[in-house]
Amino acid sequence: MREIELALNQTQKIRLQRALEKLQCLCSKSKSNASVTVADAIPVNYEDGILKGHGTSELDGEVIATVCGVVERVNKLVYVRSLRSRYKPETGDILVGRVVEVAQKRWRVEIHSNQDAVLMLSSITLPDGIQRRRTPVDELNMRNIFEENDVISAEVRNLQHDGTWQLHARSDKYGKLERGQLITVPSYLVKRRKQHFHQLDQYGVLLILGCNGYVWVGELIEAKDVMEVDDVKESEQTNANISGYTSVEVKEQSQTPLETRQNICRIANAVRVLSILGFNITIEVIVEIFNLSTSLNLDIHEMLGAEFCVTVAEKEADRRNTLRG
Repeated sequence: MREIELALNQTQKIRLQRALEKLQCLCSKSKSNASVTVADAIPVNYEDGILKGHGTSELDGEVIATVCGVVERVNKLVYVRSLRSRYKPETGDILVGRVVEVAQKRWRVEIHSNQDAVLMLSSITLPDGIQRRRTPVDELNMRNIFEENDVISAEVRNLQHDGTWQLHARSDKYGKLERGQLITVPSYLVKRRKQHFHQLDQYGVLLILGCNGYVWVGELIEAKDVMEVDDVKESEQTNANISGYTSVEVKEQSQTPLETRQNICRIANAVRVLSILGFNITIEVIVEIFNLSTSLNLDIHEMLGAEFCVTVAEKEADRRNTLRG
């Protein structure tokens, strides 16, 4: 997504500056020892036999930070996690990616990282749903499953010996994504959580917060039983053969309702507002921004205006202050 520059007047600049200063004050109080800048000393206990990791160096008997970020400690390892950096996959991450190439027994997927990932034919669930060995016929039909420019959801499986990350999509919740919008945000704004798939039933929207900074906002399609789908297809084919053409009702059922499309656009703009302001993207804040825009009777395009962005910053500062209190 292209960065949107806000045209703020003098009053809006003052309001936004006050809200950001309030947020910075709350953040510094809660994480006073976690954030470091270049040349800051990191308190460690040498008796524990610590290991210096990325973003650290030793100077005059002290561990010094060489990058700006957050101090992380894993057992004896001490390192600094950079806040603004390209996405680095980790095993178990939920991703949203785009297929860029169909190769032999694999798809190459762009995941907003330094290099593309690989999704093997053996690491997906076939349309028939039967667990079996992949045959040459399955390899010939790979484009019927995923083709170039398809948007998919998957999970990081492991790191191969050649340095390529391998994905898998063996669950029903993974696979091809349609009828929605793909939004690109900085990956550091999406924190790793237990749940990255969010079904907003009240809006008819499926929201996927990819750890790689790709956010999918699309129509929530209910999963149907395979036998039920086959019966529907057979009845539709029978009706088409009788009438000679596909009915208008069948075509309307295959389209996304207008209200759902509006909800998709409104939630997508809520994600864009959080990206513009540099706030962490969570489902709770997205729903609050959605409700705020509807309570103010704003059109969808007005959500990207300067006044609404300033209002969101003020509301977020009040919300964090309330949670802290």
